[in-house]
Amino acid sequence: MKTQLLDARIFSIVLGLALACDRGNPPSAPVSRINASSRHFSTSDGQGDRRSASEGGRFRWDIISVDFPTGTLSAGGVALADANDGSKITLTGSGTFRTGDQEEVTGGGTWEIFDAGGTSTGKGTYRVREFVRFDEAPGTPPLPHDNIGPLANARAGLLVLRTSYSDGSGGVLVVSCHLVGSPNTIVEGVTASKGFVGFLQELPPAPPGNANRTVFHVLSEEEDD
Repeated sequence: MKTQLLDARIFSIVLGLALACDRGNPPSAPVSRINASSRHFSTSDGQGDRRSASEGGRFRWDIISVDFPTGTLSAGGVALADANDGSKITLTGSGTFRTGDQEEVTGGGTWEIFDAGGTSTGKGTYRVREFVRFDEAPGTPPLPHDNIGPLANARAGLLVLRTSYSDGSGGVLVVSCHLVGSPNTIVEGVTASKGFVGFLQELPPAPPGNANRTVFHVLSEEEDD
């Protein structure tokens, strides 16, 4: 297949990215086959699913929002990353993937770019085209309530996806999640490329701002997209 050439091309981009979920607006229907605002994906049982990424499991990724007073995470958050000149990309999004399968992916979200002065220079939607790599990491959820799935199914890790934007450009999205007990080498947030521009610096997740947080959840085989 095209795998070797494609992997080489993608990873030449990915190696230039600053790889970016927390210590501690869902994509519109045309760009995603999942409902990012849905309360739960089903799991194998009420206690969660402990399958690892190395077993070809299915996962969901989300850019999340947090209700700090109740300690509740939900889908539908926003994350930002900086380019070299101070411009920013703002992303929302959710999706699913299966480890080891480039084409079994869903999802996407919205994007908007702001120049260094804060003026919007473009916006639209993006969709996930291909799974590149996911590496699961140690960590346990920091929040008591999870509106996406069972707490036992939450995971830390690093995800790389190939994306296409509504203006015709392509790129790479890197989603990184740091949970309680995750190594400090893992950051929290996203980085992205869009065309020849790399938004390589993730922005830190910290109250009072409600942004730059992500999470992964293990999904069951029975879950319909």
